[in-house]
Amino acid sequence: MTAVIEVEGLTKRYRETLAVDDVSFTIEKDTIYGLLGRNGAGKTTVMSILTAQNFATRGDVRVFGENPYENAKVLARMCFVRESQKYPDDAKPRHAFKIASLFFPNWSQELADRLIQDFQLPMNRRIKKLSRGQLSAVGVVIGLASRAEITFFDEPYLGLDAVARQIFYDRMLEDYTAHPRTVILSSHLIDEVSNLIERVLVIDRGRIIMDEETDAVRDRAANIIGDSAAVEAFVKGREVIHRESLGRVSSVTVVGTLTSADREQLTAAGLEAGPVSLQQLIVRTTQHAGGASDASPLEEGVLR
Repeated sequence: MTAVIEVEGLTKRYRETLAVDDVSFTIEKDTIYGLLGRNGAGKTTVMSILTAQNFATRGDVRVFGENPYENAKVLARMCFVRESQKYPDDAKPRHAFKIASLFFPNWSQELADRLIQDFQLPMNRRIKKLSRGQLSAVGVVIGLASRAEITFFDEPYLGLDAVARQIFYDRMLEDYTAHPRTVILSSHLIDEVSNLIERVLVIDRGRIIMDEETDAVRDRAANIIGDSAAVEAFVKGREVIHRESLGRVSSVTVVGTLTSADREQLTAAGLEAGPVSLQQLIVRTTQHAGGASDASPLEEGVLR
């Protein structure tokens, strides 16, 4: 694979706050990444530095082998769409799309028109008068229709309802298949995007704690369920990242792929092994890394 982004020792400090702490990773060409983590973990800061909208305190960033700062050639090959995107007060969606079409050399007006229809966007209403969902749709249209070689989506679709988000996911995957490029998707809706992303980057408290292929991540943990005493006997000596109990029944999440011998032992003990969703694994891993209590309740549907 060819790396399009190379990050080495990236650190960003805001006075007393260490937002990004000595982070190193690479982003490969034509791959969909999930950049995942809690609010304030450092995701937006990392993306802002990669797209030259922020400055690193120290470390080295290379995009297409070059420093992206004040590098028009590199910046024209990237698109950064964020939830808090600002537009001029009198701008309308048609203005935003026109400017984008002039900036991005791979712009597809055909795709833009299709998405405008899909999201039923009012083209002549001022952007500041749009609903949150419509504002999110403007960002999605630009991010997809730009067909930039690297596209960052920093949760610009949170204002979309479930139907509109599914349209976004479907159109992104469909166009990515026809026109491969690198996509970095930052999201709290982990279960929704888990089938889209090919590689997972999890950032927690400014540090990368997971950088793996999505399929490998799904196989790296299991929920062991059954009689509490039998469960505790089975998990003894294993890495435990979560515990829940109700009466005499426990569910314990352990890290590691279960072997055939493990499964035979589970059957003999009357225990069950359940899968751990990508969202559960990331929530529990970040809780564990942050020193959260094993008794912490599970988050509801999204990673906050």
